[in-house]
Amino acid sequence: MITIDDKSGFCFGVVTAIRKAETELAGKTQLYCLGDIVHNNLEVERLERLGLTTINHEQFKNLNNAKVLLRAHGEPPQTYKTAQSNNIEVIDATCPVVLNLQKKIRSTYTDNQKAQIVIFGKQGHAEVVGLQGQTDNTAIVVERLADIDKIDFSKDIHLFSQTTKSVEEFHLLICEIKKRIAGLPISFHWHDTICRQVSNRVNHIREFAAQHEVIIFVGGRKSSNGKVLFEHCSEVNPHSVFIESPDEITDEMISALNGKDIGVCGATSTPYWLMETVRQRLSEH
Repeated sequence: MITIDDKSGFCFGVVTAIRKAETELAGKTQLYCLGDIVHNNLEVERLERLGLTTINHEQFKNLNNAKVLLRAHGEPPQTYKTAQSNNIEVIDATCPVVLNLQKKIRSTYTDNQKAQIVIFGKQGHAEVVGLQGQTDNTAIVVERLADIDKIDFSKDIHLFSQTTKSVEEFHLLICEIKKRIAGLPISFHWHDTICRQVSNRVNHIREFAAQHEVIIFVGGRKSSNGKVLFEHCSEVNPHSVFIESPDEITDEMISALNGKDIGVCGATSTPYWLMETVRQRLSEH
């Protein structure tokens, strides 16, 4: 038996970005995308076949009189300034949750520049780059609890989180900061800005992994969310396999899976059509 997890696949922010791209491309528009529209190579390749051209920030700076889609991760203010000066029409597909977080950080930074902005997130991740840009790149990025010493505990602290981080880890960080500032004349404000549509998938995917003998996890190897969700699958079910493409399913793997109860799931950046292709590849044998 082969079952696809009905809660796996694109989050609504990615769905919106891809629909905007498809709408523009349907009109035969020359459309560029600043960075991979989603961290899944096969979905990027599908859209490129429709005419989407992926560019990096250096190429963006040298682009003029063009139409560019900004993906769900969001961008720093400098990107919009460059677009304006280069006569670039922006198709803004920034996820509403990310956009709201950007506004909160910008407002906090503008209203109180003496406050210390701390972002719980992955250094260099596209979303975090956009968030740091709201503070003129002065915000401190803390990836894990071990990075807590990056924070200056002589200053007021405003803590935000990348939208896709772990709720549990975020609250552990909050508790540790509270311990550090106990008795000190410092104000600490924390803002839970984690997207529940993403974070709720952790418990669900653990339940799904426990219900099947074998898990085939489909995801892009550049996807941070994919790495996290696969780790949870593996913790619950040691018979979990990570693949990026159906082509990675070998004849030997198929033989080993024969007669097993198989669950197919994926990341928030995994298109449903790809999981369905994996299911078909397995069911053919």
